[in-house]
Amino acid sequence: MSECEQDLVIVGGGLVGGSLACALRGMGLRVAVIEAAPPRAPGHPGDDERVIALSWTSERILAGIGLWPRLAPGAEPIHAVEVSQRGGCGALRMDRRDEGVDALGQVVPARLIGEAIQDRLSGVAEVCVRAPARVVDLRVTPQWVEVQVAEGGVSERLRTRLLVAADGGDSSVRRLLGIGLRERPYGQDALIATLTPDRPQPGVAFERFTESGPLALLPMTEGRWSLVWSVPQDRTAGLLALSDEAFLARIQGYFGWRLGRLARTSPRRAFPLVQRLASEATRPRVVLIGNAAHTLHPVAGQGLNLGLRDVAALAEVLVAARRAGDDVGGTAALAAYRDWRRRDQAEVAATTDLLARLFVGGWPPLRAARDLGLLGIELVPGLRHQLARRFMGRAGRQTRLARGLPLETLDG
Repeated sequence: MSECEQDLVIVGGGLVGGSLACALRGMGLRVAVIEAAPPRAPGHPGDDERVIALSWTSERILAGIGLWPRLAPGAEPIHAVEVSQRGGCGALRMDRRDEGVDALGQVVPARLIGEAIQDRLSGVAEVCVRAPARVVDLRVTPQWVEVQVAEGGVSERLRTRLLVAADGGDSSVRRLLGIGLRERPYGQDALIATLTPDRPQPGVAFERFTESGPLALLPMTEGRWSLVWSVPQDRTAGLLALSDEAFLARIQGYFGWRLGRLARTSPRRAFPLVQRLASEATRPRVVLIGNAAHTLHPVAGQGLNLGLRDVAALAEVLVAARRAGDDVGGTAALAAYRDWRRRDQAEVAATTDLLARLFVGGWPPLRAARDLGLLGIELVPGLRHQLARRFMGRAGRQTRLARGLPLETLDG
């Protein structure tokens, strides 16, 4: 068993952990990334057919860490978001022109983000990517975290000033450290497919609240839309077993004809929905980010966007500590990150949970209240503007990356 020292060990090389490594590229920190999946493997966290609705802020963060030029050709801008309720009269529309931006956000295949991260980190001397590798043991001391890593039948011990858990909702780091977890199952599955309509509206994203759960359609390139439909788990098997024609007819009945006839669908997939919130975002020399800290319901598409704001804040704190000659895993740095991110994380988790529970069911008084709420937001520009700012990630204290400022110019 050999041993080497790092300033930072990131466990998880997916979209969040990989983005953090990209943000720290060239910042004078020795970084190791531990990823369980082989590079370019079909099971890699960034290498699937999901699409991600990136907020306006997330686009700026990805631009600041050097990823956006690679992603832009495969991105579809979101110019407007239409929110409605099946069978109701209330609806609201958020538009880029009202917010003075070119786009409210961008829809990008997760696969492209994963590929861009791997390319960005390839051949970077100060960032060592171990894949496939896994963490088998941890020991936290006052000065270091000792991380035992298994890779290719060889065990190696790394010593690091800071351990970052970015290894997803089933985080092995969180489990090894015994960090508590609050889980709230929704009794729903997210059913995912790609649909092609015959009357597309490029740049328009839809959030349709149905009796069974939220139904989102996100615009993609080539006139396609990505479906994310939250359905009761006892209905999932039946929906997956439908023929393509019957499935499209079912979606048409719930969504309506805003995009004309839904003419084609990809194969469908489903996964269970549960909110997972870690009881601690930081411990001495340890920080949890992304889904390792907060796994959310997909309504409003806030999961990765919240994780990228974690990345931008943590990178800024670490670079500032490095420039000042401070310990990047010390109490001051971790407290600065925790205090910065606490409110945003709590508010987004509470909001997505409320939406997921409030906009389900057909009880007439509740349906009427939902209609009035949507209508009220639509008729009051100030409320609609605040909702748009939250969707775009512009609420609260902004990081340098979110403001378009490079970390390289951060004063020590």
